Amino acid sequence: MIDPITLLLASLIIFCGALTQSLIGFGLAVVASPLLYIVDPSLVPAPVIMMGFSIALLTLFRERNQLEFNGLQYALLGRIPGGILGASLIIIAPQPILGLAIAGIVALAVGLSLLKFSIPVNRFTLFIAGVLSGVFGNIAAIGGPPLAILLSGKDASQFRAALSAFFIFSSIIALTILGFAGLLTLKHVYISLMLLPSVILGYVVAGRLVGRVDKQKTRMLTLLLCAISATILTIKSMIELV
Repeated sequence: MIDPITLLLASLIIFCGALTQSLIGFGLAVVASPLLYIVDPSLVPAPVIMMGFSIALLTLFRERNQLEFNGLQYALLGRIPGGILGASLIIIAPQPILGLAIAGIVALAVGLSLLKFSIPVNRFTLFIAGVLSGVFGNIAAIGGPPLAILLSGKDASQFRAALSAFFIFSSIIALTILGFAGLLTLKHVYISLMLLPSVILGYVVAGRLVGRVDKQKTRMLTLLLCAISATILTIKSMIELV
């Protein structure tokens, strides 16, 4: 169902994404989605969402004492209409357009991550962040940046815990919507199981590196990698359109 070379490349990409997310709180999908889409478009979004669910579960277990769920239910509520819109766009849009959309979402995520925002955290902003997360998540599996930007003022441990809790529940919502839309198949489940060891390995390695690496430098290198992969995906999609 998946050739060995594709599996090897996908495993390496997922490992890097899981390592990044375990260190800075988000990043698996931002790192993995554009690269996986270049390797094999069928790997996005369902398998990436499943991998995001797995790493979020592991991270929340580690940071469970720091969890404050206050208000996240409004973001999860927004994830439902956003997810339905995102799934609808996948069905309608041709593959090169989806490639450009994923590259654009990654570029937007990188740009917003470089800017400093001071947005009040309330029911309305959480809901809007959830809607954007749903659209981005069901197109490209990149649902983290809208909420990550909104919660950026939190302590690092609280930030990772809050995002992980959101990822767990939002992944279930996203996969349910994809399932009803016919965009989640047994093939996706099979591939996800084969990629799961890479997630666990990335989490374990990150656990050894926490406190030893400069998180700011890691974040900047991650954003640089994302910008490069988004550029490559843009060029590939433009060539396919022509």
